[in-house]
Amino acid sequence: MLDSYIATFKKYIEFSGRATRTEFWTFALGNFVIGIIISILSGIISSIDSLAILGVAISSLFTLATFLPSISVLVRRLHDTGRSGWWYWIALVPFVGIIILLVFLVSGSNEGENKYGLHPNKIQS
Repeated sequence: MLDSYIATFKKYIEFSGRATRTEFWTFALGNFVIGIIISILSGIISSIDSLAILGVAISSLFTLATFLPSISVLVRRLHDTGRSGWWYWIALVPFVGIIILLVFLVSGSNEGENKYGLHPNKIQS
């Protein structure tokens, strides 16, 4: 599981290719858990007056460090389902946009090759 999380960081700004459901959701879950831990630690650190700015800085650094990999793995996940990465913008449509994007992200992969490349599990490293 940790390998999938680290693999996403190795493809930091790689928007081409495909990402499996496992790769995408492992990264999303990892960021969620780490985000909760950082929020708790930031709250504890921020309660000390002299360290208040440090709590905000830690949270901000984590957000900045994961921003581009989050977008790139989402785009590659959309590619894996045979959709353009531009479908990312559907999330801006009020109410239904996020639901549609979520359906795309949980849907199955295109087996074999599509216009974005071979299925990630079929590629020999």
